Amino acid sequence: MPDVCRLSDPDETAVNLGMGGRPGRALLRYAATRHQPTPCLAIFVWEGQDARDLRRRARRAATLAAGHGGIRMPATVARHWERHRFLGPYGRDELMDHGVFVETLETATTWRNLMPLYAAVRSAILAALADLGTPGLVQTHVSHVYPSGASLYFTYLAREAADPPAQWSAVKSAAGRAIAETGGTITHHHGVGTAHLDGLATEIGPLGTEILRAVKAALDPDDLLNPGKLIPAAP
Repeated sequence: MPDVCRLSDPDETAVNLGMGGRPGRALLRYAATRHQPTPCLAIFVWEGQDARDLRRRARRAATLAAGHGGIRMPATVARHWERHRFLGPYGRDELMDHGVFVETLETATTWRNLMPLYAAVRSAILAALADLGTPGLVQTHVSHVYPSGASLYFTYLAREAADPPAQWSAVKSAAGRAIAETGGTITHHHGVGTAHLDGLATEIGPLGTEILRAVKAALDPDDLLNPGKLIPAAP
């Protein structure tokens, strides 16, 4: 296994490589000549002190990828991603200053359910944005992988509506319903907070909620630790 494994869908791949200027667009054209007109970019990174082991693991992964139709790209693609990955929030703030609605959400599920969940959440976000009169773009990537499944991380952009909080709420609610109905988890690593309380209650059910409430009562009887951030209020 790579120590970092990130897989972007066609929309995110097109945006990321397109923003890479001439080299990125050249890679898109190259993929098209290799019968991949809508490629999905996978970035693998290996870390460790044993150079021989790193080369062995990388060669093994390259063989597996090639066996499934993968096209090896220059290592500079991954290095560029490593150097620039934390600049995303600054770009988001700049877009918002220019009237662009930008937000992210994430979930996770089993490998068998990954593609149905991806399709359902993506469709829900696009439909909600279209219903608001602000059709948008949804980009998705897998950022964490496990033997049992993987995460899905969605980034969506659209023209900012007249009421941005209502726009955010409508899209968030639509995505949350799709996640619950398709068997995903309401949050993978962003945490629950107030925005996901309803979704968590649906996901874990009445018994799960009561278990959390009992633990909270035993360890924090005065409700001092993040009140209202994880456990739905009692009826």
